[in-house]
Amino acid sequence: MRLRFIPRDERFFDMFVEDAANVLSGARQLEAMLRTYDEPEKRASEIRATEHRGDEISHHIGQRLEATFVTPFDREDIYALISGLDDVLDFVEETADTFVLYRVAAPTAIAVEQASIIVKQAELLHDALAHLKGFKGLDKYWIEVHRLENEGDRIVRKAIAGLFNDDRDPINLVKWKDIYGLLEETIDKAEDVANIIERITIKHA
Repeated sequence: MRLRFIPRDERFFDMFVEDAANVLSGARQLEAMLRTYDEPEKRASEIRATEHRGDEISHHIGQRLEATFVTPFDREDIYALISGLDDVLDFVEETADTFVLYRVAAPTAIAVEQASIIVKQAELLHDALAHLKGFKGLDKYWIEVHRLENEGDRIVRKAIAGLFNDDRDPINLVKWKDIYGLLEETIDKAEDVANIIERITIKHA
């Protein structure tokens, strides 16, 4: 029987949940921004504040990681996890800022649908990390995140094809191609986090 003379720092699991909760908050803010679209500049500013909070959480985790001798799982996986969550929130922020910079008059139904997928993925990632400590029963989370990513791919392919078929304004076409691309990239980054959680779980199964 293997004995642990130095206990693992279990506080990391709570910090992962805190980080994921902040990502979920940013995703919900983006969806709310697109659904109401009443004060896009203000809402984009609120998302920037959430992203800044995410940077603080990641920095705190990184500091604790440097000071901790025995971590709950491999250090490279911890770095990958917090970096992946950062990436999701960075793209959420960039998407919100792009709506403002491009002076978009109103979001399309496709953009709102993509934002809704991001929220669903963020909810799943949060729930998965809340149950990460046991390293069991997490497959349902990453399987659903993957399914949502496939759904997002299908939606954006159809939307971009529609742009080239229907939109005769080249500036408008470029704007929406960029925005759809950013939303798709956010969905892809959420899938990357699910892949990291899967890798961690398999290592400790």
